[in-house]
Amino acid sequence: MTPSPQSANLYAMAASGDRPQSRLDVGKLLVLAALVAVGLVFWDSPLLTPIKLLVVMGHESGHAAATLLAGGSVQRVVLAPNQSGACLSALPPGAWPTILVYSAGYVGSAIAGAVLLVLAFRFRLARGVLALYAVWLAAMSLLAGNAFTVAFCLGMAAVLGAAARWLPPLGVRLLVLFLAAFTGLYAVFDLRDDLWNSTVRAQSDAALLAAHTPVPAFLWAVVWSLLSIAILGWGALVSLRSRPSAPSGLAPNAGPA
Repeated sequence: MTPSPQSANLYAMAASGDRPQSRLDVGKLLVLAALVAVGLVFWDSPLLTPIKLLVVMGHESGHAAATLLAGGSVQRVVLAPNQSGACLSALPPGAWPTILVYSAGYVGSAIAGAVLLVLAFRFRLARGVLALYAVWLAAMSLLAGNAFTVAFCLGMAAVLGAAARWLPPLGVRLLVLFLAAFTGLYAVFDLRDDLWNSTVRAQSDAALLAAHTPVPAFLWAVVWSLLSIAILGWGALVSLRSRPSAPSGLAPNAGPA
């Protein structure tokens, strides 16, 4: 029996209606806004210094990863208690390796923030994220160029590894969500302070790259800022969409914490 056009149309509408649609999750949006507010209120608190250093290490790790990707070698990575950092590496000749490596700090921080937002809010892989943090920091300790960097990497690796192992599910989720929100927030502030303050920009990665290319530091600042904001915006958009049949906000679910 051949279905009539009307019945076929009704079937298509029903099938379309049965397909789950993602939408903005208000619960996740409120959680993200609250975590960003906490980060802003306590921005100058010494309690957040380890988290800030963690993001700085992410920035320098971006330079290190890009160096290896470009075929260069990483000599050492250093952090300082004043939240400054450096990645010293040897690059192959050519403009593209130089552009890639110098761009990977700020843009890499934005990518890290976006990926953390998606993993924490969308896929709820909190324990896995903390375990990866611990492994990453332990690996970076092998490239550390001073005692402070070694102590920070190994100490934070131990803390985050212990949190992944022993914190209850809600505690793990809150910690990872805060790390994700704070990484994105710090990436934005880093762009503002380092690239849009003319005094600081003269000593930033943009100025260093401008010395190797005909492009002025200001234009590199524009390009990196637009890229970083677009990446963070994408991460926020994807992470704040609800998954079909998934609980909202911090509600427990059947999957891993």
